[in-house]
Amino acid sequence: MLYKEDGTLIKKAAFPASAVPDTPMRLTADVYETKAYGPGDGRPEGSRRHLLYQVGTIVPQSEIDRLFTPAATVATISPAAGPAAGETTVTIKGTRLAGVTAVNFGATAGTDLKRISDTELRVKAPAGAAGAVNVVVAADSGNVTKTNGFTYS
Repeated sequence: MLYKEDGTLIKKAAFPASAVPDTPMRLTADVYETKAYGPGDGRPEGSRRHLLYQVGTIVPQSEIDRLFTPAATVATISPAAGPAAGETTVTIKGTRLAGVTAVNFGATAGTDLKRISDTELRVKAPAGAAGAVNVVVAADSGNVTKTNGFTYS
């Protein structure tokens, strides 16, 4: 994840899009990168933030693209079914889930989203009509859809 000096998250969409590959781009804010300290004794060690690029630096588009993680993946949704009244706590497992900002069941947003780790989320299914719906995991890096990922009974 990338951050401004004040700690606010920099979203990939904030960088201008270009049809020409590797267009040089002048940064309009200092860009910081956060990295974990390391595994140490197996307990969380925290992280450190350091200046990656200063405002005004010109970098190629490919370098900006490299800094952002690929889209999340969804491996499993459990349970895969629940009552139409909603409120089922659903566990989603996959990869690169730490940046997820929302989970939709069909057209309706789930509630009480909790990021357990980079590989696990928990969210409450909203109420829905009987039948299967797509589950859409939304993140800055892109949306991932699990077709018919949850069934209301």
